[in-house]
Amino acid sequence: MRVDLRGRSQDQSLSQSPNSIECHDIVGVDSEKRKTSMVMTLDSCSSALEKYGVGSCGPRGFYGTIDVHLDCEARIAKFLGTPDSILYSYGLSTMFSAIPAFSKKGDIIVADEGVHWGIQNGLYLSRSTVVYFKHNDMDSLSKTLENITSKYKGTKNLRRYIVVEALYQNSGQIAPLDEIIKLKEKYRFRILLDESNSFGVLGSSGRGLTEHYGVPVEKLDLITAAMGHALATEGGFCTGSARVIDHQRLSSSGYVFSASLPPYLASAAITAIDVLDENPNLLTKLKNNIAVLWKGLSRIPSFTIASHPESPIVYLRLKQSTGSLKDDLQLLENIAERTLKEDSVFVAASRRSTLDKCKLPVGIRLFVSAGHEESDLHKASESLERVAAIVLGGRN
Repeated sequence: MRVDLRGRSQDQSLSQSPNSIECHDIVGVDSEKRKTSMVMTLDSCSSALEKYGVGSCGPRGFYGTIDVHLDCEARIAKFLGTPDSILYSYGLSTMFSAIPAFSKKGDIIVADEGVHWGIQNGLYLSRSTVVYFKHNDMDSLSKTLENITSKYKGTKNLRRYIVVEALYQNSGQIAPLDEIIKLKEKYRFRILLDESNSFGVLGSSGRGLTEHYGVPVEKLDLITAAMGHALATEGGFCTGSARVIDHQRLSSSGYVFSASLPPYLASAAITAIDVLDENPNLLTKLKNNIAVLWKGLSRIPSFTIASHPESPIVYLRLKQSTGSLKDDLQLLENIAERTLKEDSVFVAASRRSTLDKCKLPVGIRLFVSAGHEESDLHKASESLERVAAIVLGGRN
């Protein structure tokens, strides 16, 4: 068995790829190759391919809407307890499009400084005035909202939004939604919540951050998510009130001008949600795996775990930085390269593109999956501990 800690554990007879803890298949739907859930997903894809072909070749508003799209939107809305949903053909285009559809030039967006690049691009495309607050810091958010409210007091027709991730891709932290809701109501802002990494993961049944905190979903104005994580398919969705969804069908560029999601991917999403609904043991296994990896990684003296204890995105940062982002990243990439070469454990340093404005410290990001075996996770933590001691030994 080789270990790929990018998120997928595979039997050697099925694949010779290393054990990955860097893939985004968090719930492990597409790694259960010998189980009924995977057979169901493959069967639904095959049936959709035979019935509809590969793609629709057109946007939803013209001739690109197929019954399976409507079924998928209804299934997502039912799962999350919202009135309606809308599908996008690409995960990142969901954030690219939903934000500019509502927030325009002259409007105000208050966003967490740690949001991922997809959200950053949506903020840029909106041409709104964007103000960042310190990462996951509610005192900073409160002061920012208070300053904006005071500055624009009396301004008419000003739309104001708070944009956060439920589970941050760049840190593994979980947003304190209960506190954010209180601030939203106090200062009268709207909330856009990205659940790309938390949908199908957080909460007792995988319904995301609202279930995790026991917050009614109607308290949120807009929820977006990419489907390439827990649902192991492609595309994205936005869910909320009928009014919010209908507005996007006419005003959201990624929906109006893009070819619709291939029907077989929508079918796979429906089946994946059914699997989540019918197999609560997947979430139990995921939580157990997170605890196992945390226990192993906490023994590494040169790293600190920056992520939330319940997060499947486990984020390791250097305890002692070199003081240079470039040098820190080089050390982390050396560790990742050696764990792969010497132990067949696939992890990755959190390298960001030059377009990514996130200023959070770099680290090694690991995605825990329900598809991992405990032996995979032990091997990964032991490999990282050994290699880190070699690479960073002289610095501790």
